[in-house]
Amino acid sequence: MNSYRDSDAYFDRWSRFLKLESDAERERLASRRETRKARGMSDRSIEAQGDTLTHMVICDHRTGLGGRTIATFVKRQPQALLPWNRFRVGAPVVASDEDTLMDVANGVVCGRNSTSVEIVFDDWPEGKFFRLELSADEITRKRQQDAMLQASKGRGRIAQFRELLISDQEPRYYPLRNIEKTEASLANCRLNVSQRQAILHALGANDLAIIHGPPGTGKTTTVAELIRQCVERGDRVLACAPSNTGVDNLLEKLVALGVDAIRIGHPARVLESLQEHTLDYLVDVDPAMKVIREMRREAELLTSKAGRWTRAKPMPGAREDLKHQARRLRNDAKLFEEQIIHTKLDRARVICATTNYDPEILGDRTFDLGVIDEACQSTEPGYWPVVLRVDRLVLAGDHCQLPPTVLSGQAMQEGLAKSMMERLVERWGKVTTKQLTVQYRMHQSIMEFPSNHFYSGSLIADESVANHTLVDLPGIRAESIDPQSVLFVDTSGADWTEELDPNGESKLNPKEALWILKQVDTLLDAGLEPEQIAVIAPYSAQVRFLRDRCSNSQVEIDTVDGFQGREKEAVLITLVRSNSHGEVGFLSDTRRMNVAMTRAKRKLIVIGDGATLGRNAFFQEWIEHTETQGFYRSIWEFDPWQQEQ
Repeated sequence: MNSYRDSDAYFDRWSRFLKLESDAERERLASRRETRKARGMSDRSIEAQGDTLTHMVICDHRTGLGGRTIATFVKRQPQALLPWNRFRVGAPVVASDEDTLMDVANGVVCGRNSTSVEIVFDDWPEGKFFRLELSADEITRKRQQDAMLQASKGRGRIAQFRELLISDQEPRYYPLRNIEKTEASLANCRLNVSQRQAILHALGANDLAIIHGPPGTGKTTTVAELIRQCVERGDRVLACAPSNTGVDNLLEKLVALGVDAIRIGHPARVLESLQEHTLDYLVDVDPAMKVIREMRREAELLTSKAGRWTRAKPMPGAREDLKHQARRLRNDAKLFEEQIIHTKLDRARVICATTNYDPEILGDRTFDLGVIDEACQSTEPGYWPVVLRVDRLVLAGDHCQLPPTVLSGQAMQEGLAKSMMERLVERWGKVTTKQLTVQYRMHQSIMEFPSNHFYSGSLIADESVANHTLVDLPGIRAESIDPQSVLFVDTSGADWTEELDPNGESKLNPKEALWILKQVDTLLDAGLEPEQIAVIAPYSAQVRFLRDRCSNSQVEIDTVDGFQGREKEAVLITLVRSNSHGEVGFLSDTRRMNVAMTRAKRKLIVIGDGATLGRNAFFQEWIEHTETQGFYRSIWEFDPWQQEQ
């Protein structure tokens, strides 16, 4: 369904989808907990599911905006690596006592690395040893539901957006004033022709513009320059992305362009260049915060004094007076802090946030332009919190990469997994959309297949990357590396059959994994840094198997979803599926392979069972492509593996 004649039917439909998502998430979490209890699963088996971390302790903490506590959790064993998990930044978490399993606090993930996870809490999590579990994301869904309710009843510009985004109202464009000046400014920005055309197109949009950015084409760079151009015209901009990482990537580009931007919410990374642009930091370093901190300290002292027993009998009502003074000080401190927040936000030309920002922080502020980067990673309800506040809207993304994550099978079948951007591209096509065509990441041999299959052969490799190889990197021993940039290794006939993960429903292929790890060691021995290598697997069980056995913990190993928007010099992909009935599972969503293949800059190695994969039209096309280009090799051509059979 590309358009809706009745906006009430539209909002009812998407509200029902949110309810299905909520039910599906609660059922999934409850089912996993019940299964663990019934099986008497070990802690290792529990963690293998990816949504629980056991035996965690707080190693550090600090105070964030509004007096919130940000606690850093690590394993009991110092420097122990965390197992593979789904604790993404922005995910809601419940902390429970390890011994009693009683919940002690609810929080949100605000940072993570290989050994620790940072969680922000409204209240201090009491306890010594903790179990952390992902919980249902009801806050995000409630914000989306509230935004759709406002959008369904809104008048004026909101009503116009309803006609535009829901019905068949065609987007409008107008001639740019001073276009020569704008073109001259863009000419000095080192942008290619397609990027400049996309910016001019968006600047001329009266309602809506779409920037389609295939992998490596500089989509976020283009969006950042668009925002800079709008700020120079006097516009205020709300710059968003569905994920915290997406917002931080956009903020980093804006900072490099000298744009005055403030990041609200929980930053996903702790880069020095970004910290000073976060609302938390700006409020914390404001001179008035010294007084506010003193007020809070005094409130704590009064509370402590009221709770102490003394030999002398206190005057009647003395304790309550002390508690009242403490509450008054805390309330006054909160009001003063809110005044600082409002001043900072009022002065900012650009505010960066996730699409599911806290509406209370923004108050009643509106913006001339709203931008949603990585727009295809959001379901339709996720767009409306941004639409409510803006006069013009620009969507940027790639509907040929991963769609939004959807938990409910019914909601997925009925259309929740299709983003609004994808729907609008199908509806209006070239009327609203400009595609970027020059990519700056991949060797042209890596680019060729995804370009032909997903983008009608429209991508062009910039001369800076068209022929770059691993050998061009410093310190590389050329004689140790296969000179080809693409390699597909077919395991047909080797009986490297997939297995079911004993701890869940995920799949793994141990022999493929071990072969991949040997290739990783070869690349490391040839001089590549571990940070330059990525291993991608479609299944979490394969990721865990690889991580447990990799010789270097700095080599990044993750699922396809974890690598969207990322890039590495060398990428190795294990496809896992190998069975007698040609079942490829969710590999049949070919957008996953588009993401996986296009993470590689100079070297792409893929291993899989051609007999299984070849029954799928996409993989049959891929295998034929590798044969035609000379990228195909059988596993039997690798002597050590042939001897083991």
